[in-house]
Amino acid sequence: MATINFDDPSSTANRSKRSRFTVEWPTLALAIFIYGSWLLLTYFWAYIPYIGLFIVGGWLLAWHGSLQHEVLHGHPTRIRQINDLIGWFPLALWLPYALYKRAHLKHHNDEWLTDPIEDPESYYLTGDVWERTGAVGRLITTADNTLAGRLILGPLVSLSTFLGHEISHVLRGDFRNARIWFVHLIGCAIVLTWVLMVCGMPLWIYLTAFVYSGVGFSRLRSFAEHKYAGMKEERTAIVENTPAFGLLFLHNNLHIVHHSRPQLPWYKIPGLYKANRDAFVKLNGGLVYNGYFEVARRYLFRSHHEPVHPLHPETVAGTDIPELQNDQAMIG
Repeated sequence: MATINFDDPSSTANRSKRSRFTVEWPTLALAIFIYGSWLLLTYFWAYIPYIGLFIVGGWLLAWHGSLQHEVLHGHPTRIRQINDLIGWFPLALWLPYALYKRAHLKHHNDEWLTDPIEDPESYYLTGDVWERTGAVGRLITTADNTLAGRLILGPLVSLSTFLGHEISHVLRGDFRNARIWFVHLIGCAIVLTWVLMVCGMPLWIYLTAFVYSGVGFSRLRSFAEHKYAGMKEERTAIVENTPAFGLLFLHNNLHIVHHSRPQLPWYKIPGLYKANRDAFVKLNGGLVYNGYFEVARRYLFRSHHEPVHPLHPETVAGTDIPELQNDQAMIG
């Protein structure tokens, strides 16, 4: 096992010694910037060409998703209710923050990374599910395993998978998430009142240039993050030399660092990685990409992985199949 100096004073802090009133100001400033930029962009949308809205609007919503990921891990304060309030506001409309938080924290059980039964953010399938998706479903899944497919079709696959799963809960008489959805829909009503009535933006523009584009940007990050390997540490990738996307993803491109220290604030990840690069690369078995251009060169039209998980060529009798891929669509 590689030795990593987690006590490097330039890269981390002892959270147990922090005051309850400690605030991580870079994260708070980022939250203010993201929400403020969203308000300005939606208000002045009519002065911006659609392609500009598609890029900047998508970037902002993906950035907001990265912020949600940051706050669910206990930032920027030590008061959970304040952190959750910062992350709750549903700019992307489709994903309740509470459901994302629950699924993502389960994802951090690294023993089960990539497992389609235990890992709610796995893009793998069991053999049984693969067979039962049918020819069209298998074709879509295969396309979604390429980078081009993940960026173009991925948002639609994610949204339909997630919302279909939630609807199936209700149809089976399972209302366990009803309160979460009630609170979420109140937030959606606030967002849409601002966008549609105050700003006068057509709904189709917000759904395509902001929501769909934002999910697409987020799918770029998650595309190559995890791949099955025998050792759990070797299932998590590193994407180096990508300053713009590194900022967009709050340095979760250095994903092995995040899974090794999930409580480390985003702005300290690069320092810890730089101080321990060789150890991290050894830890994850050399699963390193030189920027997202290399990811695109290798996987733009080629599958990142085989769709059926190596440990689940067949489904164990008694497994509740509808739950297997329950939260695959999460931002992650």
